[in-house]
Amino acid sequence: MIGGISVTQLLILLVIVMLVFGTKRLRNIGSDLGSAVKGFRKGIEEEPEETEPEKLTKAEKTSAEPQIKEEKATASRPTDTDV
Repeated sequence: MIGGISVTQLLILLVIVMLVFGTKRLRNIGSDLGSAVKGFRKGIEEEPEETEPEKLTKAEKTSAEPQIKEEKATASRPTDTDV
């Protein structure tokens, strides 16, 4: 007995789950869950690399420039409520 649930109740629950989801879907869910757990463990075990968060790549800089220019342009325009 696990936490007040008997073996018979667990078997009945397993049969109901198999009828609702089907064995193929349960197999897919199980494999997806297993790969997610493996990826999570791998991510935890790896030591974080020492990188500088302030450094931006060239692609990131060029993609951020138009946004900064747009923000400056819209900030300098007076709105109807300002006048």
